Amino acid sequence: MMTSNQSVRNLLLALLLVFSGMAVWAQTPDLRFKTDKKFKIVQFTDTHIIADDPASEAAFKTIGEVLDKEKPDLVVFTGDVVTGKPVEKGWSLVTEPVIKRNVPFAVVFGNHDDENGLSRAQISDLLVRMPGCLFVPKVENVFGYGNYVLEVKSSSGSNKAALLYCMDSNAYSTIAGLDGYGWFHADQIDWYREQSKKQAVANGKVLPALAFFHIPIPEYTEAYKNEKNAPIGIRLEDECSPKINSGMFAAMFECGDVMGMFVGHDHVNDYVAYLHGIALAYGRFSGGKTTYCDLPNGARIIELTEGERAFKTWIRTGSGDVLLPIQFPQDFLPKK
Repeated sequence: MMTSNQSVRNLLLALLLVFSGMAVWAQTPDLRFKTDKKFKIVQFTDTHIIADDPASEAAFKTIGEVLDKEKPDLVVFTGDVVTGKPVEKGWSLVTEPVIKRNVPFAVVFGNHDDENGLSRAQISDLLVRMPGCLFVPKVENVFGYGNYVLEVKSSSGSNKAALLYCMDSNAYSTIAGLDGYGWFHADQIDWYREQSKKQAVANGKVLPALAFFHIPIPEYTEAYKNEKNAPIGIRLEDECSPKINSGMFAAMFECGDVMGMFVGHDHVNDYVAYLHGIALAYGRFSGGKTTYCDLPNGARIIELTEGERAFKTWIRTGSGDVLLPIQFPQDFLPKK
């Protein structure tokens, strides 16, 4: 339930955006395929914003340039978005180009987002008050913040046509004596399975789905080395996956809805690989010189077509170049 203080803050934020010329949603944005049967997503990842550092300007510029060229239906920030103080100002700056263009957006957390004075819970409270933000902070009895499903409706009605799973891949190991990055907890995998089953029953069929999270699961390494279906794109560092494989890939394979997953975390990887019918993809690093990267910054674009278990994807750099166009799954299947 929304408190009176939250209502006042929402009203003040709405008025501020109105007077600054930004669009304001009166209700949660509706995601749906356009009349041409297309739905376009822009993935920004690892922006590593430090609000008062001029090096962050490169990220803001790229975000604006990509949005103007691609005109997406949805933006997804896949973690390590704001990594320096002041955190509130950083989130305001990085989302301003998206809100100003009236584009709905989703967020999943990375391992660095809650290291600068605000917890995941506090950042969640900040996000849910932003116009056009589809973030869902907490599911009861499910570990982490930001485990939710976005439904994309058909172009001609209220039927669901595609699903987008957004998940918290967590930060670091929570087991004493085991270092390294975090992994999906058992209750998160159970939650995914339950959501997938509910959606299949409710829709009378398995809908095509994508998944977005920050830390690549261990299967990324296996997929990259898959000699039968060669990866497409750049790999300049080893995958920094957790040391524990908790079984999320197996769950998605068994449920049969997720056809592609999209992560960040490793700044100089942008490849798409193929394993057991699923695309394991990186975004393109979207930040500036507040952290490491030897690639021109940019974003990954994903375009769905209504009624098809397939998608197109490419990299759009901040300077406008289009790189590595891929048709999934066609480009990974044996040539006839």
